[in-house]
Amino acid sequence: MEKLPDLLRDDLKLVFVGTAAGQRSADVGHYYAHPGNRFWRTIHEIGITPRQYQPHEFPNLLDLRIGFTDMCKTGAGMDHTALNFPIDVRAFREKVRRHRPKTIAFTSKKAASLFYGRSTKTIALGRQPLDQDFPEVFVLASPSGAAAGHWSVRPWQELADWIRDT
Repeated sequence: MEKLPDLLRDDLKLVFVGTAAGQRSADVGHYYAHPGNRFWRTIHEIGITPRQYQPHEFPNLLDLRIGFTDMCKTGAGMDHTALNFPIDVRAFREKVRRHRPKTIAFTSKKAASLFYGRSTKTIALGRQPLDQDFPEVFVLASPSGAAAGHWSVRPWQELADWIRDT
């Protein structure tokens, strides 16, 4: 059973892709719901959203053409726990091909490493080389409080600038 439902449809300008639902998010059914998570504050401060939304308002971001999904749909918690559940990269690729969003933003190097099948050490933050069969891809620093030591708003701002300029 999925811990958080996908929030996807055709014609999205941006889809945020996490590794898996955090435990708090899975418990309450809202993306990026832990109070220590920087996600909602950051997307407002960098100009992706016109105001700071609350986690329970995540479905309203469809009005802004923004969607959500995770690489692991059945696990929850910290990566070492959540990733004991299946990761279906092919199903993720199919969702993206079906809905054709303009931009994908992985909200951690871990989520991107699952997609690319490479170590997080080989994944750079920011805009990724273009894959002709896929939308634009950005890798963002994790907004999780557990990753605070690796936080950088720079790739988030790069994403916001890209969205605004396209």
